[in-house]
Amino acid sequence: MGSETPLFPLLALSRLRMESDGDGVTTLVAGAGCTLGCKYCINDRLLKEKQPEWIAPEELLRRTRIDNLYFQATGGGLCFGGGEALLHTDFIAAFRALIGPAWRLTAETALCVPPEALETAIVALDAFIVDVKTADPGIYRSYTGKDNALALQNLKTLLSRISPERVKVRVPLIPGFNDEADRQKTVALLQSLGAANIELFTYQTP
Repeated sequence: MGSETPLFPLLALSRLRMESDGDGVTTLVAGAGCTLGCKYCINDRLLKEKQPEWIAPEELLRRTRIDNLYFQATGGGLCFGGGEALLHTDFIAAFRALIGPAWRLTAETALCVPPEALETAIVALDAFIVDVKTADPGIYRSYTGKDNALALQNLKTLLSRISPERVKVRVPLIPGFNDEADRQKTVALLQSLGAANIELFTYQTP
């Protein structure tokens, strides 16, 4: 491999998933790294158990092609998660170039990434699962340690550039941080931005 080959910090592959990570049968490609510091973070717990393995696009294809028939028969494919999947858009773009349009590629993201990363992702990905958490800046900062202005601007950009049906926006109820009234305010804002596919759920906290 050349020195410029993009690599992905793989923590785990989870095969034969349905409904939780996009259309059809999917394999979750869980990676390390994030721009946020969320209170209840699965990625942090994974990193305490194992170190990431840096792999090239060809190696990911070798490990996931076993489910090619499932992907093509159901309209599924890979879902890049983490962590923040859009920290690795160069890798995702290289993987897309490697496999072509045969598999559906999705990313789970909080969209707290540079706008240029989003631009690369829009070209390379078929769908997005966006974790908004809350539209309230104070609650967002108390839970993630970061401001949410960039994430909301990126979401506005995303919804203006691709079909809203390709963007699932997930809004959690996080015990100890937000409440149902806050969540409904967040939903109203998302709808004003053009979000049409909104999923509500509750965090199962430790």
